[in-house]
Amino acid sequence: MISEIKVKPLKPSPQSEATRPDLIKVSAKSRSTAVAGAIAGVIRQHNFAEVQAIGAGAVNQAVKALAIARGYLERDALDIACFPFFTDVDIDGNERTAVRFRVEVREVAVGAV
Repeated sequence: MISEIKVKPLKPSPQSEATRPDLIKVSAKSRSTAVAGAIAGVIRQHNFAEVQAIGAGAVNQAVKALAIARGYLERDALDIACFPFFTDVDIDGNERTAVRFRVEVREVAVGAV
């Protein structure tokens, strides 16, 4: 279900907030195909996205979604690169470590597969 994907605005940046995409939050129960569709949609609109997961199950679903999204975007002649990093998040007053993936459109060399 798409309702399993939680989307939260990212912190303000030098970019206009109106053009900044939402943070895609993934849980262990998220459907990877639904998350992939969300990633692909954000990439098509903004040329980058950020995906966040907390816990092994959520990271697993996020990585699967990234692989599926790459296939979806291939139809539009777009390729993506993912840059993982750790970030601390506050959940109900408790600090947790999340894995966040910065996803960007990458340049593909002519003739590359």
